[in-house]
Amino acid sequence: MTTVSPAMLRDITLECGACGHRQRYQVPTPACNECGNDWMEVRYDYERIRHLWPDWLRERPFTMWRYCELLPLSSAHYQVSMGEGGTALLRPQNLNMMLGTPNLFIKDERQNPTNSFKDRQASLVISMMKEANITELTVASTGNVAISYSAYSAHAGIKLWTFLPSLVPPDKMREIAIYGSEVIKVTANYDTTKKVAARFACHKGITPDRGIRNVGTREAMKTIAFEMAEQLAAELGPPSPDHPWRAPDWYIQAVSGGMGPIGVWKGYDELYRMGLVDRRPKLALIQAAGCAPMVNSFRKNLPEVEPVTDPRTQVITIATGNPGPAYSYLYRLVQQHGGAFEAVTDEETFRALHLLAKMEGLSMESAAAAAFAGLFKLLRTGVIKKDETVVVNCSGHTFPVEKFLLDKNWLKVLPGTLANTALTPVPPTARQSKSEGLLGALDQLDKRFKRIVIVEDNYDAARLLRRILQTRGDFQISEAHSGSEGLALIRATHPDLIMLDLTMPDMDGFSVLDELKAARELKNIPVIVITAKELNRHERDRLQGQTQMLLQKGDFMQEELVSGINALIGDEGKA
Repeated sequence: MTTVSPAMLRDITLECGACGHRQRYQVPTPACNECGNDWMEVRYDYERIRHLWPDWLRERPFTMWRYCELLPLSSAHYQVSMGEGGTALLRPQNLNMMLGTPNLFIKDERQNPTNSFKDRQASLVISMMKEANITELTVASTGNVAISYSAYSAHAGIKLWTFLPSLVPPDKMREIAIYGSEVIKVTANYDTTKKVAARFACHKGITPDRGIRNVGTREAMKTIAFEMAEQLAAELGPPSPDHPWRAPDWYIQAVSGGMGPIGVWKGYDELYRMGLVDRRPKLALIQAAGCAPMVNSFRKNLPEVEPVTDPRTQVITIATGNPGPAYSYLYRLVQQHGGAFEAVTDEETFRALHLLAKMEGLSMESAAAAAFAGLFKLLRTGVIKKDETVVVNCSGHTFPVEKFLLDKNWLKVLPGTLANTALTPVPPTARQSKSEGLLGALDQLDKRFKRIVIVEDNYDAARLLRRILQTRGDFQISEAHSGSEGLALIRATHPDLIMLDLTMPDMDGFSVLDELKAARELKNIPVIVITAKELNRHERDRLQGQTQMLLQKGDFMQEELVSGINALIGDEGKA
């Protein structure tokens, strides 16, 4: 447990977000004494903390509680912690190569105790409830908050009533119930569910979770910013000797109520006040197109949100039709400091989900995938520049696996009764006919249709191309890492497709193409050129008629490549 200095905490105050009035900090947080506004901000003695943090942080473990002086809890005695925070900042090599983004990072919030960034919120809010001696709590949720609150409430001995809209997957409801929480399914959307939960809490005299109006919710999310600032400085170096931590150019997250980006913004604002960073990031706020009240309102230049009354999206976690005061807060931030609101379709979201799983080994919930779909769109439109430093919040793990992502052939079944079948060598000619028994079954597990040769001297780029092909088709793939080696391999194997780099040391791609064109048995093999070289007009003319497709490295997605391959060599290899 991290020790909190009581001398530090005497300086905590509450500041009204509407009129600026300051008053004494209390738990539960009261409304403003002057104007009655219920959006209160916690303020700390930043100058003193800046002076003391370097020595204190050096001795602390990397969890969210290492920053306890900037969290509104009076004593470590009340901490309800299961090791939340301290999540990895990943640099996705394959994705960066595909997009041409050298400084794209992923904040992997799946690594929290219940696999969601909501564990930060649950840890602090439940700790504050424990300090206030609250023993019963209600919460409305689309799944992840209820799971996190259930785990931490069980740890703290607090009874939790969870209200969930009917579209929340049954698997999530069962997990909530396992923790001992009461599970109430409301046959309505999330906005109606929140109203039902509030009426229940009022009727029973139970403390309700106030969502984004709860200061603990926003304060907990600051710790994502603090961790990112330390991690980016370790990865890229500090921006200057006077600013030891680092801010990205962009922070991207899919939003429902918006508490994550609001908390991250406040975290960076506090680091900026303390002189630890030289600036604050721009926010990119992503919503599902079928429920995008923030995006729609921003595009109309509305300072207040225009609710969506009939959400139409399968990305249930972020399907909030009325985000309340969060939108106005984020609207002001983006207007004053830059940023973007963007909507993505369900199809774009699930395509991104599949891409990150297959290319980076990151299985994530659909809400997290929506953030990546938004990144792809903002890069395509030039809103985000490729050389900028970008952090995307991978907010949670996929649970359960989105069943409609996989086609009917995703599972291959092999009868156990075949395990004792004798194996005998089969002549090559016999293998071309239909096999039976175990051999036939094993053949079906690895039935490769088309041969592809990759000629690429950059081993990382060749590995990326191989991985794309492996994830999207049954191909026999061979690699060569020079032009001469590639030409020899092509002559020996007569592939169905060639993927060719142009810039190679011994024999460039243009020379390989000339050799292929001169060989009667090779000249009709389709060629896809993938190059980082900026081609002039003469070079483009040389490729004319010799290649079927030209792709620029760092500027293509796997769907573009795979669709081109399928168009060139038929649909047999299509996943």
